[in-house]
Amino acid sequence: MTADVAFYVELAREANGPLVELAIGNGRVAIPVAQATGRRVIGIDSSPSMLAQARARAAKASVQLDLREGDMRDLALEEPAALIYCPFRALLHLPTWADRRRTFERVAASLRPEGRFAWNAFAFDHRIAARLDGQHQEKPVPHTIHYSVGDNRIDITLDGGGKSSLWPATKNEWLGLLDVAGLQVEALYGGFAHEPFADDSQEYVFVARRPRVTLLVSATRS
Repeated sequence: MTADVAFYVELAREANGPLVELAIGNGRVAIPVAQATGRRVIGIDSSPSMLAQARARAAKASVQLDLREGDMRDLALEEPAALIYCPFRALLHLPTWADRRRTFERVAASLRPEGRFAWNAFAFDHRIAARLDGQHQEKPVPHTIHYSVGDNRIDITLDGGGKSSLWPATKNEWLGLLDVAGLQVEALYGGFAHEPFADDSQEYVFVARRPRVTLLVSATRS
């Protein structure tokens, strides 16, 4: 996946304030964001090895990344962010509703008023699942996919022995998470070129916003 980079770069250019990437990985998106904006990107990841790769790549690209080892469910920032984004379907690694709710609530608390939260995730298609279940794939790296229907889980086993799991979510589940976190949908696209989301869309590309707090002051007549 490479089409997402330009999408997140565009959002970062529009943001007037701190930029934060959740699950930064090796810096695949954060480095182009830093290059395009000339600003430091705060990158959160739970994997020390991925942070080491991001650090090396950032140094080679001569950009500033503020890399922090941590869990996105415990997100806490010194200064509210203008943009928090989570690319490459990384939110699907959170296994439960409680994990995702906690993450969305921490994101909402870490955004400045009118700050944005953006992420993407695939729309689960049972036809694709049936075709790929148990099949060996060569790209992006050699791996085999197995589906666990009862747990709504996708296991990806690398030929080298590594394993990761994904838990797909529906559109209404994502909308419910935004609702409980107090965030508002700004846009839902079916692709990174701002394609309208349709019944046959295979990717959720969300942009949400923390609403501006409006204080209602009642005038008291004497």
